[in-house]
Amino acid sequence: MVAHAGEKAEESGVFHCAKCSEKVEVKKGAKIPKCPNGHTTFDRRTNEPGR
Repeated sequence: MVAHAGEKAEESGVFHCAKCSEKVEVKKGAKIPKCPNGHTTFDRRTNEPGR
């Protein structure tokens, strides 16, 4: 799974930055923000409701 800042989240969960592993919590349908360190690519999502 790869997601980028600015895209709409397909599922709720905690997105993990591909460069620094910072975490960003995002609700389904919301725009994915940049990580706290300004990176824009996320390679994992955890804490998905219902999974």
